[in-house]
Amino acid sequence: MAHNLAYNQRTDRHSFFSVREKAWHGLGTIVEDYPTAAEALQFAGLDYSVEKRPLFTVDSANLRLLNEPDPDAILFGASSDIPVSDYFATVRTDSDTVLGVVGKDYGVVQNRDAFTFFDSIVGGGEGILYETAGALGKGERIFITAKLPSYIKVGKHDLIEQYLFLTTSHDGFGSITAAFTPVRIVCNNTLNAALRSSTSSIRIRHSSGAGERLKQAHTLMGISGRIGDEVQQIFNHWAKVRISDTEVKKLVQLAMAPNKEVLDKLRNGTVDETSSAYKNMVDDVFDYAMNDASQLLDTTKGTLFGAYNAVTGYFQNMRKFKDNEAKFKSIIEGTAKQRGQVAFDLCLDLGTNDNISFQFN
Repeated sequence: MAHNLAYNQRTDRHSFFSVREKAWHGLGTIVEDYPTAAEALQFAGLDYSVEKRPLFTVDSANLRLLNEPDPDAILFGASSDIPVSDYFATVRTDSDTVLGVVGKDYGVVQNRDAFTFFDSIVGGGEGILYETAGALGKGERIFITAKLPSYIKVGKHDLIEQYLFLTTSHDGFGSITAAFTPVRIVCNNTLNAALRSSTSSIRIRHSSGAGERLKQAHTLMGISGRIGDEVQQIFNHWAKVRISDTEVKKLVQLAMAPNKEVLDKLRNGTVDETSSAYKNMVDDVFDYAMNDASQLLDTTKGTLFGAYNAVTGYFQNMRKFKDNEAKFKSIIEGTAKQRGQVAFDLCLDLGTNDNISFQFN
């Protein structure tokens, strides 16, 4: 399967690092100790700069010569080329690789600035632990995950780590996105506890200056503290709410419904049997809920928290994806996140009832 990690021919390295655990087909650099921001930048192969360069068209004569197999062919002078107004190429300066085309207002956010953003969240980087970072494609998209020093504690022994995630691009597509997400230690499930909105994340335009990014860093710090406390209260409440196996199955059916048509059938009390893919997926999630080791803890076995954890755990640990990038995108911003959000909302509604009774209609 493809991994799509950026590869640097000059250094003969893939742009990825991880602390202790192998990932992405075992490629990249595995380190034993948590690195500083500067070390993480180097380990991940992100120690390159990007700049905007003017764009020019190539006239038909030059275009013909560019495709000419004769190595001695001579191009006409640049005066025959026409500049493209208000558009620029973003280029890696270490390899002269073109990463994308952007407008005049686009501001390049260097990879080192992304780490500076994280360091600003916790005051100079004290206590923040860089766990993974890397680049995709030719280096046009980067990502960083950093662990916060505090935990969410569910019950007596169930600890959930708290992470900050950041992704940005150099190709002109997408904003700088930074988000808070809790991750369970035991089975490494990404629990997309975004509550009922997108308040667990922020988006920053590439045209924003350093001052605005610093302001947003402090905003995310406040979000992380508030949501961490709130999620801990919610999860501890869910861990005390008992739920039958039948109710777990119903919740899974609703959370995994692929469209409104299936959802309407479920609400009318009829399970959609026409889609074998949907039925198999529901069965797999339910099997995970009943049998996975992470579901046999006091906080998860027969509890509402366990039902929620089963949906998110399925995507993290059981679902087969085309490749690791597809899995990465699904969990961060795609189907896995959406299904996790539906499960979260369902559990939140059910958890408000003293006597839990799952009604489709």
